Amino acid sequence: MAAGNRRSTRADDPPENRPVRRRPADRRAQIANVSAEAFGAHGYHGVSMEEIATRLDITSTALYRHYPSKYALFRQEALRLSGISAEAVRLPPESVEWDAERRCAHVVEALLAVSITNRRRGALLRWQHRYLEEEDRRTLVAQMAATDAAIRERIAELRPGLPSAERAVLTAAVMSVIGSISDHRVAVPTRPLTALLAGACREIAGCALPAGTGAEERTPPPAAATFTHEVVLQKAVELFHVRGYPGVSVEDIAAAAGLPASSAVYRFYRSKGDLLAAAFRRAADRVSAVIGPAIAGTDGPGAALTRLIELYVDGSFAERELTFVYYAEIGNVPAADRTTLRNIQRLNVEEWAKLVTAVRPGLSAAQARVLVHAALALVVDLGQWMGPEHPECTRARVVHLMRVILLGTED
Repeated sequence: MAAGNRRSTRADDPPENRPVRRRPADRRAQIANVSAEAFGAHGYHGVSMEEIATRLDITSTALYRHYPSKYALFRQEALRLSGISAEAVRLPPESVEWDAERRCAHVVEALLAVSITNRRRGALLRWQHRYLEEEDRRTLVAQMAATDAAIRERIAELRPGLPSAERAVLTAAVMSVIGSISDHRVAVPTRPLTALLAGACREIAGCALPAGTGAEERTPPPAAATFTHEVVLQKAVELFHVRGYPGVSVEDIAAAAGLPASSAVYRFYRSKGDLLAAAFRRAADRVSAVIGPAIAGTDGPGAALTRLIELYVDGSFAERELTFVYYAEIGNVPAADRTTLRNIQRLNVEEWAKLVTAVRPGLSAAQARVLVHAALALVVDLGQWMGPEHPECTRARVVHLMRVILLGTED
């Protein structure tokens, strides 16, 4: 429209000539969706109310009319996501006529539908729920426990003789696969994505776990760092794991590393964000470094994939804190470093996916990448949910479950 034909919006215009900006009827829902995606991408502490308002093209004042604080927004979305998952696992009345396999499939597909619909918001629940206040965290834990119990019950119906401890491991693995799609943006249409992940969950629910407990398999503590910069890095990761990145100061890191002052940290790292990036680069490089030797030193893609899985699990068990922090705090890495790390991760996943498609030629490259992400997430999820030294969650069992996800069938 030409400039001379634009309608004036001056204050002295007659009221009938002024454009009317109507508040959308679903404004509150828009705010909730945008904020949840922002929290999932950048973390609770990495997002301000002003940034949320900017994303919505409204003023901060207008935002505060709907929600009194950032925490109110965060709390609502975290509990909503856990609540709809707890509702999704309820069986309909007609399920009394179904067999155990159909009842289990219904619950898995219902949870997948929730996960896919809320894909861009799911990271909030997976990695940021630690920032809920105590009462709200108890509510969330109760809702997640209801979801967990429903899956366990379905697996118990499928396999009535399975020990309860093994059901717990399989349930955690199924929930990890379902939630893993919030960790990446691999594009697969909804129907084949649902079928792919439902198939992985079905394989997990029916698999036979290796026998034995982890009493003989205790993970040795990581080797003590000898150089000061390594000590700083190790202590920082430990603190980030316990408190979350925003809850740790450079002063805290210096004290944990036995340094006299925070200025000593800056001799090795420019900032706390630089320190986090260095830790993540180490984790990414560890995964990259074993790909070539594993492929060259084994006979065929299936054997190479198994060797990669074993090496990944070994490294993750040795540095559980770093593995968890990588997933939970990637949004706090400086933007340029985050891009570099994402590119390294993407290349690593591509190499794994090539092996998957070589073993399973019926899968597309994108489908293989989805399964790789699910298998990698399984390691950190089982360690976080069941505890780092859970006697039933052994290295051998984690390796086996990753193989079930990636290879599709048991040995």
